[in-house]
This record gives sequence, C-alpha cells and structure tokens, in this order.
Amino acid sequence: MSDRDTGVTLEVHDAPQCTAVNDILARVGDKWSVRVVMALTGESRRFNELRREIPGISQRMLTRTLRGLERDGLVSRAVTPTVPPRVDYALTALGKSLCNPVAQLGNWAIANIGKVEAARAVFDSEQD
Repeated sequence: MSDRDTGVTLEVHDAPQCTAVNDILARVGDKWSVRVVMALTGESRRFNELRREIPGISQRMLTRTLRGLERDGLVSRAVTPTVPPRVDYALTALGKSLCNPVAQLGNWAIANIGKVEAARAVFDSEQD
C-alpha cells in the first residue's frame, strides 16, 4: 500500500506482527531510551557517566531504561570483576543500527519545531 502524498510504502501485516512492532516502537520511541541510545553512540559508558550526560533522568529510570534496552538487544552490559565492580554499557550492533533513524527523527524535529509550535498555538487558541 502506498500513500501518494508522502511516497511512503506501507506493508500490510497481521495483528500479532503489528503488536510486536508497536512494542518495539514503544521502546525505541520512549524519551529516555532515545537519550540513552544517543548517549552511547560512539563509545561505552558507565552508569554514572550516562546519568550525568542525560539531564533529568533519575537513577531508577536510567536503571529501568538500560534493562529494557538490554532485554531488547540494543545495549550490552559488561561487568569487570574489580573492587568495586566496573559496569560498562555499550550499544550492540542492533543498537548502533538504530542511531541513524533516531538522528534523522531528531533532525526532522529540529527542522519542523517552528511549524509544530505554530500549529499548537492555532489549535490552543481555537480551544479557548
């Protein structure tokens, strides 16, 4: 199926496949997941390095986000047996493959923020 206005081709899928896609999009579209993936672009980081690099994320949310990304195969966790143990997080090959689409979406947002803000202002003024 193709949308004539955008040139985007949409594949037709069955319901279970759509549910799986929705789950993945929920993970990779999550605000904190996107920030963690982009923070890990280029090199591995320790937990506290990530926490400092991502303003506003709590320790609990960073832990949950890293676990979810690890579960989905986007982030790896390496423990070095030292005292105290050193734990490093890095993108897997799958995680690295997500960086370009995330960056493209971010660039789209930057390029269109004025239009989105204008549309919001029009919408909000009509609601009053």
